[in-house]
Amino acid sequence: MLTGKCVVSGCFAAILGVLAGPALANGGGGSGTCNSLPGWNALKNALTGAITASGPNGGANGGLGNNMWGVIVDPSGIVCAVAFSGSNYTSQWLGSRVIAAQKANTGNEFSLGHNSVPANGQFPTGLALSTANLFSAVQPGGSLYGLQASNPVETDVAYGNSSWGEGNGPANAASFGTPQDPMIGQRIGGVNVFGGGFGIYVGGVRVGGLGVSGDTSCTDHMVGWRTRHALNLDQFKGVAGVSGDTAHPDNIIFDITPNPYGGTGNSAGGFGHPMCLFNPTPSAVSGLPAVQ
Repeated sequence: MLTGKCVVSGCFAAILGVLAGPALANGGGGSGTCNSLPGWNALKNALTGAITASGPNGGANGGLGNNMWGVIVDPSGIVCAVAFSGSNYTSQWLGSRVIAAQKANTGNEFSLGHNSVPANGQFPTGLALSTANLFSAVQPGGSLYGLQASNPVETDVAYGNSSWGEGNGPANAASFGTPQDPMIGQRIGGVNVFGGGFGIYVGGVRVGGLGVSGDTSCTDHMVGWRTRHALNLDQFKGVAGVSGDTAHPDNIIFDITPNPYGGTGNSAGGFGHPMCLFNPTPSAVSGLPAVQ
């Protein structure tokens, strides 16, 4: 509320905060780019369908068969949609909400589409990197060691602690995963380096990122891949990757040789991901829908 004790500039700032609040709370604000991306209903339906298709005990997706979170960000990192597959926000791991947002941000931040790379570059049509591709590279001694600390999460955005300006208190947790999620319309930041995050593409152009979390990281990748496909956001059109498979350029790679002395082991290609509990089978991984 406003009081008679504030100076003019302070009152003006407070008024702006109050006026801006409902727009963000109702999933408005932030970026016109979000208008061209799938909204809450589409994300929720695609996410739920990708999990349901996995069958009992994870099925082809592997993992635990949990409910999951999904997040879409636009090319600038603004959160456009947050959804979950369960009946309410407590039906899936709450910590995975922010992890899904990190993954969406990472897939967007570290992938490139057409018109992004010089014609004489190593990947002239663009380079797609999923979060699963980053695991080995960020380990001690890896070529991207420290990457995961480079772009911290904006915690007030993540948890809605001051979603409508200073002094308004935490957001209602019941809004998490709805069109009123406090992350909507704001940049979340964060870097995540295990499976479940992707760039999203239309006509070979990167148009944002998708993140999925709530099960094992290998299952997050599988469900995220199927979710992206259902949303028609895997239109790579020749964008390259590190997987060695043109039909699945940013697919998860299981090429880590265990280290007999402990640690994370060694990836033959430098972009490997560890296997997980109830790991997806090799045939399930290679049998994911091909990119369009």
